[in-house]
Amino acid sequence: MAKPDLSAEPPGGAHGQERHAAAAEPVRRHPVVLAQQAQRAADLQLRIADWITAFAGSMNFVYIHVALFAIWMLFIESKPWPTLTLVVSLEAIFLSTFVMIGQNRQGAFQQAKADHDFTEQELELKTNTQLTREIHTLTTELHNRLLERPARRRP
Repeated sequence: MAKPDLSAEPPGGAHGQERHAAAAEPVRRHPVVLAQQAQRAADLQLRIADWITAFAGSMNFVYIHVALFAIWMLFIESKPWPTLTLVVSLEAIFLSTFVMIGQNRQGAFQQAKADHDFTEQELELKTNTQLTREIHTLTTELHNRLLERPARRRP
């Protein structure tokens, strides 16, 4: 049985050169994404909410809390449960607020993107319809001209 040729070029180019070339191109963003980024960058409260949401959704947040709660329970208080319960409950209230802020932001973004896409698709449909009509008119005119030529040549 013949062994496969492992030195052959992989599909899609010489060892992924196209992928590296594509990665070097600047990333194009949807216009709604750019507008949202500009809006959020202009508002200090939104930047703070974004930072807190990003941090609270990271593993660093988990590691810090595990370390702080372990230190608190083992070294600071002998019976930390009442205070710990209060702190964790308050933190949960605030974090759930930031989750809702993030969900509202995502919902608004999705709606703005859907509105933009709908507008663009409607414009695309109108343009394609107009082009189709013009092509039909030109094709009909060309067809008529071709049919008229032999009639002119006959004496």
